[in-house]
Order: sequence, then C-alpha cells, then structure tokens
Amino acid sequence: MGKRELIGDSVLFGGLPEEQLDAVVKIAVEKKFGKGETIFFEGDPGNGFYMVAEGKVKIFKMSFAGKEQILHIFGPGEPFGEVPVFHGQPFPANAETLVKSTLIFFPREKFIALVNENPSLALSMLAVLSLRLRRFVDQIENLSLKEVPARLAGYLLYLLEEQGTQESVELEISKGQLASLLGTIPETLSRIFAKMSDEGLIAVDGKKIRILDRAALADK
Repeated sequence: MGKRELIGDSVLFGGLPEEQLDAVVKIAVEKKFGKGETIFFEGDPGNGFYMVAEGKVKIFKMSFAGKEQILHIFGPGEPFGEVPVFHGQPFPANAETLVKSTLIFFPREKFIALVNENPSLALSMLAVLSLRLRRFVDQIENLSLKEVPARLAGYLLYLLEEQGTQESVELEISKGQLASLLGTIPETLSRIFAKMSDEGLIAVDGKKIRILDRAALADK
C-alpha cells in the first residue's frame, strides 16, 4: 500500500476531501526502522507524531527497577505519539519497533499549520484520541481491578472483535510481550494458558488461539 493510500484509508484521515488529503500527504515523511529500534524515548521533544505503514510498534514505560510495562501495541494504519502535537510537551513514554517497520512521520509545526487551515482535521484527531482514552481506561481497569486470568480472557475477546473472527485469534506479539501488556510475567501467563486449555475454554497452537467456550471465557 502506498503512502497516500495508507493515509487516506486511516482512521485519522479517512474521508478527507482530496485537496486536504494532498496537503497531509505532502508533509508526511516516510521513515524505516529495524527490529527493536527505538523511535523515541520518554522525555524526548514531541516534535511530531507517527503512523505505522508496515510492521508493529510498542509504546511502553520502564519502572525504576527496570521492569517494562507495555501500554499499547500499534499496527498498520494506526497513529501514535499524537498527543504532544497539541500540548507541545515531551513524549510521555517510549516507542520501539517489534519488527522491521516503515513509519510515516508528521512534523508538529507543519501539521498544526494544516489544522489551522482545516479545522476538520482537529475533529478527526479528537475522535481518535477519545477512542484511545477509552481503551486506556479499560486497560487501567483491567490492570487494577481484575486478576490476570480475567485480563487474558478480556484480551482474547478483544482480539476476536479486532480481527473480525468468531472462533480463533492470532497473537501478533510474543507471549513475553503479552505478559508485559497484561501486567504479569511470562511464567504466570503460561500457567494461565495451560489452565484455560485444561478447562476447555481455549485450544493453543503456537500463536493461534481457538476459543472453545466464549461465554465461559467472558465470565472469567
């Protein structure tokens, strides 16, 4: 998918008139990163935001003890790092590629100039940020109020919806990364996967997870 097509089909810019889309594409810069390469560190100047063209990116924070907590994982067509574009503050977390990736970068000053000329862009950004906030609130609730089995069950059901399937999902990250996303450790996650398999809730085949009892999984 070309840069213009990706931008035009994204949740952020989909539906823009051709003239406005042309203006957005004009300021967009394509950047390539290798696997495990840092895109920005927490505290770096928020000089623009990104969209994934190919690959996957994790957004994470590190504790003083060196423990990683993954906050988000983004794939093709999804923007990230957009909040500093509006408030002009540093990036609040770290960003790193999970695989070899191609990203599209939107410089802050040029994008703000476009928003001033085309207020509809701000409405699109607001819609995306609202959705992002809702997902983040759900994640905080899962981490603070639910036990790990319920967090895993909720994530698998979320993948069913995101991937548009009825019976199986494909894990797009490693189980170690999934453990970090769910606020646990790989050993605990492996035990929960095994227990859910024994209970007949799921069947695990590598990264493919088949949902055998959706109702029981939702009750976790």
